[in-house]
Amino acid sequence: MKVVKLLLATNNAKKVEEIRKLLPTGFKLLTLNDIGFFDEIPETTNTIEGNSRQKAWYVFSRTGMNCLSDDSGLEINALDGRPGVDSAHYAGLPPNNFENIDFVLREMDGEQDRSARFVTVMTLVIEGNEYLFDGEVSGAITTIPLGANGFGYDSIFIPDGFDRTFAQMEAVDKNQISHRAKALEKLQDFFASRA
Repeated sequence: MKVVKLLLATNNAKKVEEIRKLLPTGFKLLTLNDIGFFDEIPETTNTIEGNSRQKAWYVFSRTGMNCLSDDSGLEINALDGRPGVDSAHYAGLPPNNFENIDFVLREMDGEQDRSARFVTVMTLVIEGNEYLFDGEVSGAITTIPLGANGFGYDSIFIPDGFDRTFAQMEAVDKNQISHRAKALEKLQDFFASRA
């Protein structure tokens, strides 16, 4: 397979690092920083899929480069699916992971149903065509943050079948089961089918 060059439509350095680790050889991932693209990328739709698509097309239309975007969220059953599409800035702007986690845990105080899921939708815009790849992982919300790895809500999410949060796992373990890993697996299958 020839090397596939993709521009990642995000300014989130942690997300870039995670996706880089998940992509196999055969992919070259460029960041917005690599090409000197410093626009604020809009995320103004009310769905995770909508934001993923919006980000990919925004960057593609301004650079002409094949690009990949990711929008993810934590959906908690007891909170009617919140924070969902608002996960990055749930406690307000500017986005702050610690404040978001604190806000969620306060909202969940006393809740018996701790079930939740992480979801992601990746949008690939390549040669002007759009393809979507999704992934999800179910789990439960802790009562306190645990672990120092990962980012976002990783310290309060225990995936089903495990006894530790994503933030307590080594990246290599998280990357075998995460929502992002599942979406990227579909992306790899897509490219393999085109080879």
